Amino acid sequence: MGTNLGRLLLRVTVGSIFIEHGTQKLFGWFGGHGPSGTGQFFESLGLRPGRRNAIVAGIAEAGGGALLVLGLATPAAASAVGSVMVTALRTAIWRDEIKVGTGGYELLLLANAVAIADSGPGPLSLDGLLGWERRGARWAAAALGGALAGSALAIAAGSQHAEASASGQRSEAETTAVTS
Repeated sequence: MGTNLGRLLLRVTVGSIFIEHGTQKLFGWFGGHGPSGTGQFFESLGLRPGRRNAIVAGIAEAGGGALLVLGLATPAAASAVGSVMVTALRTAIWRDEIKVGTGGYELLLLANAVAIADSGPGPLSLDGLLGWERRGARWAAAALGGALAGSALAIAAGSQHAEASASGQRSEAETTAVTS
């Protein structure tokens, strides 16, 4: 029972942290800035359009966190919350290089999410009760791979949006210059 209780406590704690983070982005709860304020911050990181990315990150964190608390679709939940942490590490924390003194919190949450996918949610979970529990190194690797892919997509989409916006501004400036 001790191991099962430990997995439950880990899931509930980590999941609750992600629910808080997600609702900060989505609704401005717990001292958050909501989609508009978070969106402005995301824009400064190159995650464009910022508001849309804030909403997607908020859903991934709040939804993934809730799934972790419940122990439902655990590897997918770990992947969802992990993608936000990888993106935070890549865009805000370790912009140019990996530094030992920064990014501990996000890295710790990412590692916990992957560890939960590896150990599984345990029998004190909906996955366990329904016979859907998936665990082990392959599931942990899949969760981490999904997190890395989700982050890469978010960052690439932001870059493409920025390039398209810049191209549109150049075209508008060129049109104005030609017609003047």
